[in-house]
Amino acid sequence: MSTLPSTVLHDSHGRPLEYLRLAVTDRCNLRCFYCMPEEGIKYMPKHELLSYEEMLRLVEIMTHLGVRKVRLTGGEPFVRRDLVPFMERLAAIPGIEDLSLTTNGVLTAPHVPTMARLGVKAVNLSLDTLDRQRFFEITRRDELPQVMRTFHALLDAGIQVKINAVVMDGRNIQDLVPLAELTRDLPVEVRFIEEMPFNGGSHIATPESLPWNHRRIRQHLEAHLGDFTPAFQPVGATASEYHIAGHQGRVGIIAAYSRTFCGTCNRLRLTAEGGIKTCLYDQGGLDLRAMLRGGSTDQDIAQALSQAFYHRAANGFEAERQRPVHQLNFESMATIGG
Repeated sequence: MSTLPSTVLHDSHGRPLEYLRLAVTDRCNLRCFYCMPEEGIKYMPKHELLSYEEMLRLVEIMTHLGVRKVRLTGGEPFVRRDLVPFMERLAAIPGIEDLSLTTNGVLTAPHVPTMARLGVKAVNLSLDTLDRQRFFEITRRDELPQVMRTFHALLDAGIQVKINAVVMDGRNIQDLVPLAELTRDLPVEVRFIEEMPFNGGSHIATPESLPWNHRRIRQHLEAHLGDFTPAFQPVGATASEYHIAGHQGRVGIIAAYSRTFCGTCNRLRLTAEGGIKTCLYDQGGLDLRAMLRGGSTDQDIAQALSQAFYHRAANGFEAERQRPVHQLNFESMATIGG
């Protein structure tokens, strides 16, 4: 048990640290077009990944720095063995008030009852289409029935479901309205995400090749579903959320490439190999795995985290400018941590 004093970190722009996105693996059982090439990416050897013990130590340190919410990401979290026992230990750490998960849903359904018992508040389910053939074309795997089983199991268990759909020109535009229509009769949030360039070299993405920005997405949906009424948006939220008359659920739009929400960002990303990203678009730099395995104390790690968080970029555009030119397209979302 750490004896660190508790505090709440703020960066140089006055934003607090409250939320950790923890990637437990870089491996994935899908091959989504917008994330990686068909042949996949070069995965890290097992010994280069953080162990669960190392992750637990880092999370405990971060609770003393203000982290109250942890979201497990990947890759696909359930590809890593013994994830559920790890979640049980994670949920027991004092100070963790909100444990959630992002998953593609292929392997998730059998674990839903345990997740409900642990108090998992929300699951973000990656689902870009309800059409089986287009699902196969986007993910290069025929797994839509398994994903839908997870979707219904989560609803039956009373876990909040947020569907994450990446908007891809020429690939799933015809799916936007059917996905949004799920909110009519179900208490779900369907969130449409601007495509980002982190595709592991699958294709070269430029602003010109990503024409579906948050404004166009909203206009398209309103033309079919009626006017959107803005919903309450908590500080630090990435999605602009909307009510639609007559719908139980809500629609959200995430300006992931336009980066309109950076001003209230309250999160860190911890990659599966122990790197810290203070912004989705930054290059990283702080290697916590090296500190852990080099004998650093909790105080040493807390101080390094404090420095990294304090000096983070004002927004995603500044973070991108500080990276090597053209590097974004060769990084995969699976290695970043979603």
